[in-house]
Amino acid sequence: MSIYSVIKGSGSYLPDVIVKNEDFLSNNFINEKGEKIPKENSAIIRKFQEITEIEERRYLSPELNTSDMAFIAAKAAIEDAGIDPETLDYIIVAQNFGEILYNNRKTDILPTIASRVKHLLKIENPDCVAYDLPFGCPGWVQGVIHADYFIKSGDAKRALIIGAETLSRIIDPHDIDSMIYSDGAGAVVLEGVESGEPIGVLCHKTRTDTLTQAHLLKMDVSYNPDFKDDTLFLKMNGRKLYEYALNTVPVLMKQTIEKSGLDIKDISKVLIHQANAKMDEAILIRTLKLFGLTEKPEGIMPMIIAKMGNNSVATVPILYDKIARSELNGYQFRAGDNLVFASVGAGMNVNAFVYKIPEN
Repeated sequence: MSIYSVIKGSGSYLPDVIVKNEDFLSNNFINEKGEKIPKENSAIIRKFQEITEIEERRYLSPELNTSDMAFIAAKAAIEDAGIDPETLDYIIVAQNFGEILYNNRKTDILPTIASRVKHLLKIENPDCVAYDLPFGCPGWVQGVIHADYFIKSGDAKRALIIGAETLSRIIDPHDIDSMIYSDGAGAVVLEGVESGEPIGVLCHKTRTDTLTQAHLLKMDVSYNPDFKDDTLFLKMNGRKLYEYALNTVPVLMKQTIEKSGLDIKDISKVLIHQANAKMDEAILIRTLKLFGLTEKPEGIMPMIIAKMGNNSVATVPILYDKIARSELNGYQFRAGDNLVFASVGAGMNVNAFVYKIPEN
């Protein structure tokens, strides 16, 4: 018998404020040179939707913050798992920008989001360790990897892993890329389970490339030279990031699947970071080709980006939770299914883990 890390419960939170693509028709879009983009906004938005498939995204209400979303998702995951929160050994929160007030857009990470969540959950147990994990969009996947190490080492029996981000408060309104981002939170409870056969997290792999890729995502001032102040906004070198993802994610996914002793034909679903529909599709096609497949298995890569947008560390746990709760039409998990969780993002970081759904 061996100890394996198994998801016992999940939860998520999507903000109530829905922002549709047509809400950007009045934006003054400016390029990185500080020049107004000559195309009509309707044409810009049409092309944007064609590439990303994003139709709308969610923005957090002014009175709420990142820790509030993380708490709501965490509470749902704990209730779904049916556990006493006092029995948690770790609370790991993947995030990159901390708390950002609606009317004061400066990063606040003291105390950490994890400490705030533990406080909101009213957990007294001092042995429940809470910490944040800033790792770009792959942060939640890396949090699961951290927790798996803790559980398999015997250091922990249960961990709460949360991904929460409020990107709507760090986007440049003059940047076309601002339409990509959204807000949200997702969480799972991971627990050590004895089993004679491999279940749960089977294996994982992570890589970081910084030599020429470290600043493909960064913080910088507005593209608008007349912007009122020097507020820093999220900036992305979209073309280079797209190339990086296509060159690294398929290779790492293949390595991870092979490390688990499985073949791509054994994989039921690929739960990938909801970054850009065109990019995710290209990543999947390249991964299949590395295994010698030319046709995409039906339903292998569920997508929710069209209605959710890209909320960074929250995309993968929200996707998992939606399927686990049978809230994504046409998709469900079955005992024995092998899943691949994967992500790519700032750093630049890429990671993945293979997960086998247990019998109960």
